[in-house]
Amino acid sequence: NYSSHGIVCRITLRSLHTTEFMNQRITVGLVAFLALCAGIVGALYIAPPSVEGEPDYFQTYPEPRAISPFSLVSHKGERFDTSSLKGQWSLVFVGYTFCPDICPTTMAELNNIYPELQALNSVEPIRIVFVSVDPKRDSVERLAEYVSYFNEEFIALTGEHKTLFPFVRNLGMMYAIAESTDNPNYLVDHSASVVLIDPEARVIGRFKPKREPGKLSISDSQQILADMPVIISKQ
Repeated sequence: NYSSHGIVCRITLRSLHTTEFMNQRITVGLVAFLALCAGIVGALYIAPPSVEGEPDYFQTYPEPRAISPFSLVSHKGERFDTSSLKGQWSLVFVGYTFCPDICPTTMAELNNIYPELQALNSVEPIRIVFVSVDPKRDSVERLAEYVSYFNEEFIALTGEHKTLFPFVRNLGMMYAIAESTDNPNYLVDHSASVVLIDPEARVIGRFKPKREPGKLSISDSQQILADMPVIISKQ
């Protein structure tokens, strides 16, 4: 009987050890499973989402356009050429400081989204470049005052028409002075799009202005802000 009782005890102890081992394995497995779930949740809700898809508003040119050599002058009186565009994203707007509506409105809109543009996950900086096509009235000093009114970090450029016109055409835009510049209040017709130049100094497309009855035809800054992360992620 004692022998039988000992066998039963050994079997019982072995069963207990086996049960304890199985419980440990279950516990370890459960902890590992919970850790995996936590990792998945963290990846979905904590890690930043990847940017996918295509831009919703940006009009991409069929092929990037290399910019022909040019030389303009910045609002700081410094030379600005093709090399000045490299290593940065340039949102370029063409206009003039005497423009009564579209230019100041567009510049103000670009300034409104500028902090958010700077906060985007981009290796290269994003710059706002204003190209004046009214060299007779827009001196370097006036351009410096004009851009500083909107943002000290904005860049303004000017030059002679013989340089400005082919440069603007190279961007896929235009301008024209239809009346005599002897009139101090003459107007300049110009494109209202915002063109994007990539860090390799190539024109890749534009944000066209919205055309709505009774409203100014200007590029929508929120559309620019929405599409820039997608564009940057594809470079």
